[in-house]
Amino acid sequence: MRPVAAIVLAAGGSSRMGRPKQLLPFRGRSLVRHAVETALDAGSDSVIVVLGAAAECVAAELVGLPVTVVVNPDWADGPGTSVRAGIVAVPKSAGAALYLLADQPFVDAACLRRLLDAHTASGLPMTASGYAGSAGVPAVFARQCFPALLALDPGAGAKQVLARDPTRVAVVPFPAGAIDFDTPADYERWATPSPAPDAEESHAARP
Repeated sequence: MRPVAAIVLAAGGSSRMGRPKQLLPFRGRSLVRHAVETALDAGSDSVIVVLGAAAECVAAELVGLPVTVVVNPDWADGPGTSVRAGIVAVPKSAGAALYLLADQPFVDAACLRRLLDAHTASGLPMTASGYAGSAGVPAVFARQCFPALLALDPGAGAKQVLARDPTRVAVVPFPAGAIDFDTPADYERWATPSPAPDAEESHAARP
């Protein structure tokens, strides 16, 4: 398989948290560092981190890591702008992009490797995580999908591309993918040391 670039989406803000969500501590490290180190541990050939809100503070969390930081000045216009910013930065040598979010705490390297293995085995252009009755990120998109990702409306996310033609998407079950930190209650519930949940927890939209 051609090289895969991992794109960590960490641009969003969260006024409900009272501080940048990306910097919340989770199991001894910040959420953004957790996501980036997970992508590196999974064997991604390159890792791109898309920042927006509190970009300078969040970037400081990544010092010393072999990543490319991209600051999206339009992050407040919607997740589609960050999806596009990530794709623009993908090296020409990469045959696919693996998207993951900074606020899905139970994504680990094993999860990402399962996605990459399934992507290779299926021969389909997209491979997504299955949770909460749908397919979402983390997800892998072959280079042939890049134009669709670049054409996303600002308010849409990568999930919209997955939903257009489910027959072109391989799905890997990952119930814990439904957990994210959108509110202080989410964080309080899941941040304490515990195994990844087995039951699906539904949230609204994902990039």
